[in-house]
Amino acid sequence: MNGDLHVALPDGAQPLRFEAIENDSIQRILKATRTHLGAEIAFVGRYIDGDRRELMYVDTELDLPMGPGFSEPREESFCWHILEGRLPELIRDAADHEFAKALPITEMLPVGCHLNVPLRLSNGEVFGSFCCLSRTADRSVSERDMDVLRAFGKLAGEMIETSLVRDEEANRLDRKICDVIAEGGISTYQQPIHDLSSLRVVGVESLSRFEDADRRSPEKWFEEAKSVGRGLELELAAIKSALDADSLAGSEAYISVNASPETVMSGEIARLLRHYSGRKVVIELTEHEQVSDFAALRDALAEIRQHARIAVDDVGAGYAGLRYLVDLAPDLLKLDMSLTREIHTDLARQAMAKAIVHFAKAIGADVIAEGIENAQELEMLKEIGVSYGQGYYFSKPIPAGDIPAYFAVHGHNAVAAS
Repeated sequence: MNGDLHVALPDGAQPLRFEAIENDSIQRILKATRTHLGAEIAFVGRYIDGDRRELMYVDTELDLPMGPGFSEPREESFCWHILEGRLPELIRDAADHEFAKALPITEMLPVGCHLNVPLRLSNGEVFGSFCCLSRTADRSVSERDMDVLRAFGKLAGEMIETSLVRDEEANRLDRKICDVIAEGGISTYQQPIHDLSSLRVVGVESLSRFEDADRRSPEKWFEEAKSVGRGLELELAAIKSALDADSLAGSEAYISVNASPETVMSGEIARLLRHYSGRKVVIELTEHEQVSDFAALRDALAEIRQHARIAVDDVGAGYAGLRYLVDLAPDLLKLDMSLTREIHTDLARQAMAKAIVHFAKAIGADVIAEGIENAQELEMLKEIGVSYGQGYYFSKPIPAGDIPAYFAVHGHNAVAAS
């Protein structure tokens, strides 16, 4: 914990605020300390901007003119002079100390009894102070009371340091994600989607790849972006990257791009698609959390349908349940790979797939099987009535620039190889 906590972010990026600390827990610590010592005020302060002291947390029943966020020159506070050794940590009566009497706060509040300990981080750095005080003197306060203050202060300091570490990591992630977005650090790969009867290519699913793809999954990037409030921005950047990389213009094939319900409901996808008119686009709805507002999602999808078809991912697994499918009425259902794998040997998987195919026909949708890895799975899926599929049996995801050559070999009405 040092100056590295103040992370310089790219232009336009807003730093995360120091609000990750468990406010309630620290407030409870202050209240317990104040109650135990019989004090009127307890607070945690921190040193900021080199020469100021700011109140972070305050517990009191008094109507004070200052509260959390109040800051003042550190030289005007008891805390700073206690840290510098000009005043003792235990002051039973401020009137006993000429230096204390000269401080403006002593008369203004006024200050009588004052107990204070520095808040130090594990590396010895002073973060701020932990303090209890009353407006009147109290000569009964003892060193044992100071020990109580030190114990509670140590606990509060440990919680603050844990939150500082968390904030430092969040700011690092935020800067990294902002850099990727600003510098176009998203590569687009595409996995071909085949008609299972003719084996011709009918489309591609676009997948995002990052510079550390050999060490971490793309999902990790999107999870981290969401954790620091950049989920929408990163998803939209990935969608734009996929649409910009589309080399299928002029063919009968479509390009499918992934989007979460949150991004769909933002309205940004519909606005983005207006710039790609004439493209055959599918918005593939991915979901790893329960959707809380189906009405809002339906309304947002209705606007997107003016520009693209809708697919639902992970059907048969996760949160893509019956209500999801009934309410959203997708054009395409993507059979989750957990059902595709070894489907030729598993009667339960076959029964589930047949039910999904039957449901799809009833609502006028087509089924795409994900994760096809061998000919036996392919034949069973065809027998069940699945229309389309993708997986390593056909091709792993490949760079978008290599798709025209793939279509030249496998596609009907294919684009010319480049």
